[in-house]
Amino acid sequence: MAVKAMILAAGFGTRLRPLTDTLPKPILPIGGRPIVEYTLSLLKRHGITDVVINLHHLGGKIKEALGDGSRYGMSMTYADEPEILGTGGALRAAAAHFGVEGLLVINGDIVVEVDLDAVADFHRRKGGLATLVLREAPDAARYGVVEIDAEDRICNLRGKLDVTADLPRRPRMFTGIHLLAPAILSAIPAGGYCDIADVYIDLIRRGFPLFGQTMTGYWNDIGTPDRYQQAEHDLQEGRFSPAVVAQAFHTA
Repeated sequence: MAVKAMILAAGFGTRLRPLTDTLPKPILPIGGRPIVEYTLSLLKRHGITDVVINLHHLGGKIKEALGDGSRYGMSMTYADEPEILGTGGALRAAAAHFGVEGLLVINGDIVVEVDLDAVADFHRRKGGLATLVLREAPDAARYGVVEIDAEDRICNLRGKLDVTADLPRRPRMFTGIHLLAPAILSAIPAGGYCDIADVYIDLIRRGFPLFGQTMTGYWNDIGTPDRYQQAEHDLQEGRFSPAVVAQAFHTA
């Protein structure tokens, strides 16, 4: 899977305070390892070793923890944000770091097991500007529902698109993982804050194809104390394993 990846790591993690008063959320430990190491392991296991990480809140501590990536057999570039830019703004600001190949974007505060090679294959077959990795969830509305049609094409996002009432569509939740064609970057307004969802909504309105692939593996957004505790519990139950991370990085 010869693409670059961008890990989004600039947020304040306000719902996890006071833990995030001194540590940025991506390096809070789970099973003795920073959350972001689970993401780095996932990327490396799928052949992605060139990573850009955006930074704002306590960004220096992320740099200190991860270094230049060499300890992981990876190459890391940091994109500092004096002000929070949102996903769209972060991508546009860091565009010079990306090549002409596709770009995988992933939140830095999730633990997930997903076949990224299958995501890349889906993305190639569908030929859309973006593939959003989705999951079925009863509480999808909490995260902003993404609706896909019978062909997995995104037909509604956050309820902001006009959809024919009798059009079959399936509600999903966005996981924070998306694979983008390079052309997406030119659709993002230059300068300042930009929510990538607004860019996607505009592209769909203009008839450009964006698709959603539904995943079934483990996923946890470490956004609240309860979900943080749940991740530790899931680790103890064997739903994901730091041993897989250690193997990816050849460490004990």
